[in-house]
Amino acid sequence: MPQSHETTTIDIDWTSCKGHGLCAELLPEHITLDEWGYPLVDGTPIPARTVKRARRAATDCPVLALKLAAR
Repeated sequence: MPQSHETTTIDIDWTSCKGHGLCAELLPEHITLDEWGYPLVDGTPIPARTVKRARRAATDCPVLALKLAAR
């Protein structure tokens, strides 16, 4: 039976995001900020070695707008 190879990605809840920018500080290799301070996610899967920091970025978001998704 083939194994499932899940990847972790980042999703932004745009109805909640207020552009605080903390996510870009905690995960700069995957998130940058646009000219208004809102996050731009690079869309690449989060490597296993970075998932712990990605989880921290999601839980530390002041409005909990950052979500991790297993795909």
